Amino acid sequence: MTLPARHYRELFALIAAVGNEKDAALLMRDILTPQELDSVAERWQEIQMLASGLPQRTIAAKLGISISKITRGSHALKHGTGGFNRMLTKMKKVKNN
Repeated sequence: MTLPARHYRELFALIAAVGNEKDAALLMRDILTPQELDSVAERWQEIQMLASGLPQRTIAAKLGISISKITRGSHALKHGTGGFNRMLTKMKKVKNN
């Protein structure tokens, strides 16, 4: 991270202020290029599949991405900041309601 910390705090506050799926979609489509949005959406699918226990080769075949990309995702899931696991737990609760 090379920008001032304030820039990141403001971005994270912006994301935290999103109150619903429609507003999230509007913001993400404005803030990201179509390719970046595709990449983020693909990453989230990858993380969910990893968390469900699917083998990396199966995920690679389903998503059409490289094993090395999935290995990086797996590392982030296991050794990252914990954000993925927090969101997986939250999304599971949302789906169960």
